Order: sequence, then C-alpha cells, then structure tokens
Amino acid sequence: MYADRWVRFHSLPGSKRYPESADEYGIVLERYNTVLDELFTGLEVFVVTMDWSYTPTGPAGHGTPRQELHPDSVLWWTESNQDDTDPEFHTHTRLYADRRQWRHGCVDNLLRAVADEALVEVFITDTELRRVHHPYDGGADVIAATPDERDALRDRHAAWLSGHPAGL
Repeated sequence: MYADRWVRFHSLPGSKRYPESADEYGIVLERYNTVLDELFTGLEVFVVTMDWSYTPTGPAGHGTPRQELHPDSVLWWTESNQDDTDPEFHTHTRLYADRRQWRHGCVDNLLRAVADEALVEVFITDTELRRVHHPYDGGADVIAATPDERDALRDRHAAWLSGHPAGL
C-alpha cells in the first residue's frame, strides 16, 4: 500500500542491531533525529506509544517503561482482537498519544528505549498522518508524504540503507 513511499534506515553501521557503547548510542540518536528533523522540522507531531492487555482497561500484558517515558500521553485508541473463541486469548492494543511541536531530540528518551528494545511500538507522525517514522531496535521504517520525498531521503542517507534487495 505504501511501498512507493516507504524506506528503511539502519541505525548503526554494518546493520548492527543494538548499541553497546556511548559512541554507538550517539550514532543511533543522531541517525534517528536527522531523519525526524527532515520529516518534521517546523511541524506539530503526534508521538504515539502502545501497550496491550487481556482486557480493555487492565494492566499491560508485558511490563514496559511506556508510562514513565511518555507521561503526557493520553489514551487515543483501543483496538480489540477478539477473533479467538476463547476469551483468554483476546487482546486489546492501546495507543497513547501526545501532540507537540517537533524539535530535535524531543523524543530521545523514547528512542533510546526503543534502541534497547525496552519499548516497542513507537511512532511519530505529522498531524495530517502523511509522514510516519517508526523506530525499532536496529533502525526505522519511514513512510514519506510522496515518492519523491522518499527518494530524496533515501538518496541523502544511502549509507544507512540495507544491502538487501527489498530494502529490509
């Protein structure tokens, strides 16, 4: 659906997944923030984090520092999966969001937790939902507003791309 606007960037040289030193954390944060600045400078953004539970309002099914790292977020959406006939396997994914003016480094606490895989399912998007930055441990998936914008991002940061033919 978004293949013509999608690009994946790796957060460390050689497609290394996890940072192991202060220098490597610096590289990870600089790469994340460089792309985020190119996407969102001058814009308001939604910062979105997620958790899941076995009940719509119950405790998170897996402990994460989400609430501590994203304290100003509010519950935005709950997506319930109740396809299984056994209620013990029903899950409820909850999205929490805040709206803020983008500025360099404003989500570094979240990005560092993502790099350590302490927090998963974070994304940053403009308020029109045209651009999405989804960091993960090892890189970031980006959906640009247009194919041309994606191509320009990809070309500026070609050294951060995967060698895989599909860009993975």
